[in-house]
Amino acid sequence: MREGAVLNPLDRIGEVLFGLIMVLTFTGAISVATDGKEEIRELLWAALGCNVAWGLVDAIMYLMDVALERGHTITVLKKLQQSKDRERDHEILKEEMRPALAAIVTPEELKGLGDRLRKLPEPSKGLLLTGADLIAGVQIFLLVFLCTLPVALPFAFFDEITLAMRVSNGIALFMLFLGGYVLAGYAGFRRLITALLYTLIGVLLVVVTMALGG
Repeated sequence: MREGAVLNPLDRIGEVLFGLIMVLTFTGAISVATDGKEEIRELLWAALGCNVAWGLVDAIMYLMDVALERGHTITVLKKLQQSKDRERDHEILKEEMRPALAAIVTPEELKGLGDRLRKLPEPSKGLLLTGADLIAGVQIFLLVFLCTLPVALPFAFFDEITLAMRVSNGIALFMLFLGGYVLAGYAGFRRLITALLYTLIGVLLVVVTMALGG
């Protein structure tokens, strides 16, 4: 279960990258829809609304994930505390571990872990979400919204739709490259290649939009 940080680096960067791709697709379609100044302003607000919606979805899904994961943890703990079959307990514990860890853990280690878990107070599902979880949800919303906001802002400063679209796309592609670069460092991949792959996804979206008349 996630504790401490709102999301681990993979989650944080992944949410931002998916948000950027989504907003890039939306803003890229603006020139297909209109060439009028007033309509551009309306679509700017629509793009900002899209950013808000994406942030809300991520925050709500995070809270749902926390509640479900915490409920599952409590269920597993109750099974262990009520079980009298130690061999089955070991299997339950291994199922909850990552495959790489489950493959190397010894029966003695499983026994010690099971004994410690059985000594814990009986868990309750009365409070699956805490105030800290709600604060984390707000932080996720702000993270996604603020990171996707720069992609929409050019439409507030440029009256020429083509220029605004190009600047917006450039910002999104740069952020995709940067996010892919950082993500590669976390995963141990080749930074430049990973960054270029994420950027290529954005380029392909822009190319498809332009082929449709953008």
